[in-house]
Amino acid sequence: MSIFKSWKRGVIAALPLVVILGGGAGLTAATASASPTVTTINYFTYTAAPDHLKDLAAIVNAFEAQNPTIRVNVETDDYADYFTKLSTELAAGDAPDTFELDYQDFVNYAASGSLLNLGSLAKADKSWNPAFYAGSALNAFSYNGIQYGLPEDFSDVLLFFNENLFKAAHLAYPTTSWTWKQEMAAGKQLTNSSTGVWGLFQPVTFNEFYKALNQAGGQFFNASKTKAKFNSPAGVAAAEHLISKLGTTMPTLAQIGNTPNFDTNLFESGKLAMWINGNWQFAGLTKVPFKWNVVVEPGDTTKASAVFFDGVVVNAKTPNTAAAWKWVDYFTSSKVSVLRRVTSNWELAPVANTSLESSYLTATPPQNRAAVFEALKAPSLAPVITQENQMETFVNDALTNAADGSGTVAADLNHAATQVDGLLK
Repeated sequence: MSIFKSWKRGVIAALPLVVILGGGAGLTAATASASPTVTTINYFTYTAAPDHLKDLAAIVNAFEAQNPTIRVNVETDDYADYFTKLSTELAAGDAPDTFELDYQDFVNYAASGSLLNLGSLAKADKSWNPAFYAGSALNAFSYNGIQYGLPEDFSDVLLFFNENLFKAAHLAYPTTSWTWKQEMAAGKQLTNSSTGVWGLFQPVTFNEFYKALNQAGGQFFNASKTKAKFNSPAGVAAAEHLISKLGTTMPTLAQIGNTPNFDTNLFESGKLAMWINGNWQFAGLTKVPFKWNVVVEPGDTTKASAVFFDGVVVNAKTPNTAAAWKWVDYFTSSKVSVLRRVTSNWELAPVANTSLESSYLTATPPQNRAAVFEALKAPSLAPVITQENQMETFVNDALTNAADGSGTVAADLNHAATQVDGLLK
């Protein structure tokens, strides 16, 4: 099974590197640095291409109209190659003035000293309004108490449910007050081997584990981030919660195998009552032959929803500090940018005032799109270290071993915690 981050990025098609120059009637080279009073800044992005280049161009044009002494040159690459190019340019000292990072990569770039402290710039800008953003989004791009980035967009994970299957079983729909206990009870009742219907599907993966750990009141690391804590009683409860679904409310790992989009196909075919997945799935479910809806995912001792953010940052070595700040501020908090995202079905801006995105909230299905923003109130952000891939492998191996009976949950988590501690030294 792919982790949610991979699913989200999987929809971005590979494409050759594209360079777009900002200006006037369109993004053309004719207006670049036409006057010594004009400052040109570079912006590097992966989320705009290939589907939203025109939308980005419209935002750039609106920004330049409002800031006639600044030009924005846009450079884009596909997600698979983006970070290799960015790291190479940063090492060589010729990276763009501003660029895009997802939350997990942001943490490592902030720790490396590659990003400009935006705090003093924000404080000096009397027009800047931090309340424009949903609080959790702004906090995601703060590192060690310093604001190094501004949130651009978000997506999150919810509980999808098939209303038809709930009605047929005479069960009440899931609500925001549900806990794991109620979720599992409904999942078992809705599972019907004679009709091939499964009650509840949740991938047994690293991403699902750290979120379930937070839902159980646990933490992945200690406060100083020097030792793993996911092998706590809360961690054992989280792992057992995930594994208990296998062969009970969802197929086993052996039955799932390496089948692509196994759970997506199961839900779309009407054979899955509840499905834990992200709001990026909405567009693909508009024509399924049954009614469905979403709700914020149940927790155990507390609520915690997996949230994925993208943000924009400024190169610590840029010579164009003031212009770069104006661009990242405008791109993330102007009404032009927010509304353009909504009307073009680009990923949503994490704004506090959701009335700006009313056209998204009133669209159906699902009926309860407000859950997408409600999930921002208690975000579960991925634990991040430099050796991220190794850490995820250690945890995924532990979950798989426990799931197939090769070991016990407690023993496997203890082993993984020891391995992760080795990465933290």
